[in-house]
Amino acid sequence: MKRVNAVVVGAGAAGGIVAKQLAVSGMSVVLFERGKWYTPADCRKDDLRNQRTTVLGNAFGPEDEGNPRVLVDAAGNAHVVLPSEGSYQNNAACVGGGTLSYGAQAWRYMPQDFRLKSTYGAPPGSSLEDWPISYDDLEPFYDQAEYEIGVSGDYSPTPFRSPRKRPLPMPPLPANREFEILEPAAKRLGLHPFPLPMLRNSVPYNDRGPCMRCRWCCGFACEVDAKNGSQNTVIPIALGTGNCELRMSSTVKEVLVDDKGRARGVSYFDESGHLQEQLSDIVVVSACAIESARLLLNSKSRLFPNGLGNRYDQVGRNLQGHHYTGAVGYFDHDTYDDMGPGASIAVMDYNHGTPGLVGGGMLANEFIRLPIHMVDRVPKDTPRWGLAHKQAMRAWHKRSIVIMGPTQQIPTADARVILDPAVKDQWGLPVARIQGNCHPHTFEIGAVQSQRAEAWLKEAGAIFTSRTGGKPATISAGQHQAGTCRMGNDPQSSVVNRNCQLHDVDNVFVIDGSVHVNNGGFNPVLTIMAIAYMASDALVHNWKGTGLRS
Repeated sequence: MKRVNAVVVGAGAAGGIVAKQLAVSGMSVVLFERGKWYTPADCRKDDLRNQRTTVLGNAFGPEDEGNPRVLVDAAGNAHVVLPSEGSYQNNAACVGGGTLSYGAQAWRYMPQDFRLKSTYGAPPGSSLEDWPISYDDLEPFYDQAEYEIGVSGDYSPTPFRSPRKRPLPMPPLPANREFEILEPAAKRLGLHPFPLPMLRNSVPYNDRGPCMRCRWCCGFACEVDAKNGSQNTVIPIALGTGNCELRMSSTVKEVLVDDKGRARGVSYFDESGHLQEQLSDIVVVSACAIESARLLLNSKSRLFPNGLGNRYDQVGRNLQGHHYTGAVGYFDHDTYDDMGPGASIAVMDYNHGTPGLVGGGMLANEFIRLPIHMVDRVPKDTPRWGLAHKQAMRAWHKRSIVIMGPTQQIPTADARVILDPAVKDQWGLPVARIQGNCHPHTFEIGAVQSQRAEAWLKEAGAIFTSRTGGKPATISAGQHQAGTCRMGNDPQSSVVNRNCQLHDVDNVFVIDGSVHVNNGGFNPVLTIMAIAYMASDALVHNWKGTGLRS
């Protein structure tokens, strides 16, 4: 096939942005996606099959069970898990990746999140480090993501907002009933509530209409195209330049290298299952943390016998997700008004500054509870089936509020992705083996966050509450997976430099959540997007200035 300037592996939050930025600059690009380009018409509003329950199948891929993974539990026992199982740690496999169906919370990390080790010190046994970039380095690219992809909300009520040069481009969605119940309670507690920032149109924006406030949002494709992902923003622009070709249902096997140790392209299985090669000057890996690490580890050669970029055994280490903690509050009156997306109000008062804790986390009310979600949120002593269970569902589904948030996860080097020595996928490639857990201090932070969520609900009038979170036996990665190819200045403790360029191979880049040094106390997607803009900017500059061309 005709040689191109760049291959981008993965058409998700980061890969779509990279493809657009390179194509607009005049570079020729092939964008690979192992899944399909789904539309809401392809994905009916099936409460049991949406992406947040996954057990009956993944509405947005993987479509089949041909790519299992191996999960090692706390006792050291290995279990083969399929994409249809919750412990698979799935992210969508489709054009747009998780941005097609995500909840679309659009958070900037705080300045302290990039300097956790300097601010707090590293807890013993952790692999906590500072980022090689600062918040100020990333701020212009946060702004670019907010305006080009489209974010609604209003940070002005909170003094804890990160410094910014201009407000968000769209106002927040109108308040729902939970917002009206929770806002005065938060203020009575001395907190600073504000409307959630969301990658969702609240007004017409970029030639697409506003959110219609339906309940089927998080875990579903938006049928009015008001939820903003790479599939309806940057990827169409990339294709419109004529410089970008999208190849779907194509699984990249490995990054190919020449005798000098530079990448010369990729090999991949096309939509017919045939093994092909696509040569390129540059390879960008944007397959998400688990699969990006797996691809590098599977890219073995004479010069890289342990995998590409893995000279110091760093690829796959420091796997992170988010430990979600909070509480459910039960009220003696209706709290539910069926106005999507449900999640509407948050506080950032607890992200930093608590003595004895390394960071904290944002707290917000949850997305609308479909009945399948409420099954696990009825009062603790409710029977699992039968009349009493049905009565509890009827009693509390419209009279409960969930407050939770992603706890700042403390990374460890032993939480990692490696290649399983025995299990192969449908193409005969070693699958990802996921092992380890987050640092115990993460659970200490989460316990405090649950207490805070419970206090907020009680102040709002909850007649009784139930905390959520606990201490999971395995790491929770899923859609918030990060950290397996962390950025840093030292090749012995990181995989890529500040421009997301492999230390060992100057024409291979990893641009997705896997470069995160820590995952913040927020949903990470806006940071993934900002880093994609930043790294693409550096890549284009270096391409034009110094010639990364082979």
